[in-house]
Amino acid sequence: MSSDFEAYEQDFGTITAEITNKIGKIPKLSGEEKTQLVLNVDKQLEEVRELLEQMDLEVREIPIQSRAMYNSRLKSYKQEMEKLEKDFKRSRIAYSDEVRNELLGDDASSSESQRAHLLDNTEKLERSSRRLEAGYQIAVETEQVGQEILSNLHSDREKIQRARERLRETDANLGKSSRILTGMLRSQNIASPHHHTTSPSPLS
Repeated sequence: MSSDFEAYEQDFGTITAEITNKIGKIPKLSGEEKTQLVLNVDKQLEEVRELLEQMDLEVREIPIQSRAMYNSRLKSYKQEMEKLEKDFKRSRIAYSDEVRNELLGDDASSSESQRAHLLDNTEKLERSSRRLEAGYQIAVETEQVGQEILSNLHSDREKIQRARERLRETDANLGKSSRILTGMLRSQNIASPHHHTTSPSPLS
């Protein structure tokens, strides 16, 4: 399994190096040429995401004693992926000085600042959205645990009630048996015959 993971690592290194190189070129381009390069990088980023998913699956199959090392490597690759995605976002709205001046003239600096500010706000919104999703998931899981506890308590209460009913039935049966035995003993005592001794008649 580790050999498959290492093969994915090699592919990851090759593709991310290409992406980094292309991201550096994007701000220097404009028009259709820039659009095509952006689409190309977007496609390669999707390939990297798939590679990370495959690496994640491979790590789960690795023996537990070796898994920590691979988890650490996978974590660093995911962090590298996040950085690439941020750099890519910035590159799409960024222009080199030459291209920016050609497209925007004197308003270039102001426009670039507004774009950077907009991108920053967008990233903040995305982070907030992820935190809300995580909070919602925790709430759902907590509710499920609560429902399970209530269900178990209800089941335990029913078991206790059934045990009490059986105990009452047992007590009632014991009382009934005791009364029957007492009645039988009394009947025997009454039915036992009494022995009388007779005096011999005097001889005539």
